[in-house]
Amino acid sequence: MTTASTAHDTAAALPGAAALLAAYRPGPSSAFFAGPSRTLLAEGVRATVADPARAADALRAARADGLAHPVVVGAIPFSPGAPSRLFVPEQVDWAPPLREDPLLQLPGARTAPATWRQRPVPAPEVYRDAVAEAVRRLTGDPELTKVVLARTLELTTPGGADLPSMLHRLARRDPDGYTFAVPAGGDATLIGASPELLVSRRGTAVSANPLAGSAARSTDLAEDVRRAAALLESPKDLHEHAVVVEAVRAALAPLCADLTVPEQPTLVRTAAMWHLSTTVTGTLADPATSALDLALALHPTPAVCGTPTDRARHLIGELEPFDRGLYTGVVGWGDLAGDGEWVVTLRCAEADGDLLRLFAGAGIVAASDPAAELAETGAKFRTFLHAVGLEESK
Repeated sequence: MTTASTAHDTAAALPGAAALLAAYRPGPSSAFFAGPSRTLLAEGVRATVADPARAADALRAARADGLAHPVVVGAIPFSPGAPSRLFVPEQVDWAPPLREDPLLQLPGARTAPATWRQRPVPAPEVYRDAVAEAVRRLTGDPELTKVVLARTLELTTPGGADLPSMLHRLARRDPDGYTFAVPAGGDATLIGASPELLVSRRGTAVSANPLAGSAARSTDLAEDVRRAAALLESPKDLHEHAVVVEAVRAALAPLCADLTVPEQPTLVRTAAMWHLSTTVTGTLADPATSALDLALALHPTPAVCGTPTDRARHLIGELEPFDRGLYTGVVGWGDLAGDGEWVVTLRCAEADGDLLRLFAGAGIVAASDPAAELAETGAKFRTFLHAVGLEESK
């Protein structure tokens, strides 16, 4: 493997993305992140960064200590004030995107099937009741326009999940998305395959890709196309999407010299879901503003919290019977030059010992139907149920 390098190394000098994927081993000092532009494997801990606002200080200190091209990698939680799981690695290896590596098309290694015990938290009927209560609050409070409610699915098996195999399956299932595995504190690992770029920066070029408004895919081609077309015409989903795009525009506009926001969304797909998508692009007003600075200015968007943020977060605390932790936070990397990629921590799970805790959420507006929102979260669980050899969720 190579020594630590910048994100701007030429593809010819880099190892294959599949090789980095194969080299990943879970632990508190290793991280894997793959996106549409590049792949990285980080190993060793030069410094930990509990406060993301101090990441630049940690990078400068690592450079002064002799690390040629330091980066910060890891995850930021949903709740403000909770400690981040960021670190400056001793070594970073870079590769082109996974989708460009032909080795990713080869069959993955077979693993012995595990017997999983499933426990939904909260129970499905409790989640439906929470959605109904959120709709009641939204209907009676014109200032509260959206809240995102999540639920979890706890999977347990003796010996826990085979994380390298799971990461391989996630990468192969959605190679155009963002696949990651990073330390989550103690011996826990956050692993996932998010479809949503929060923000990236390369030089002064800025890009964000908010997603909001979703529909489950179908294995029947005609039905799959019908669902995609219906999503593009759904007033409820178009409104939900517009709220998120406006929040992204409002957060980025003060930091950019120019900003382009398309008037209408398009569709993006994963193996399990259709999503309404808008790609926002711009140019930084101040080149000193880093990708992480931009991510902190955006987080949390209404796509994962609601609007207004404080009111929605308060209602989430009332109605969700668990701590989200790193779920719906931010995961990615940034370098000393300020470049980086940070994605919304979705389609993820936290692995700790025998437990694999899956997360899924849905955006609730006044027009939401509790049964439909329950079904949407069930569809979003499928990414991970496939990765562990299970296809149906409760």
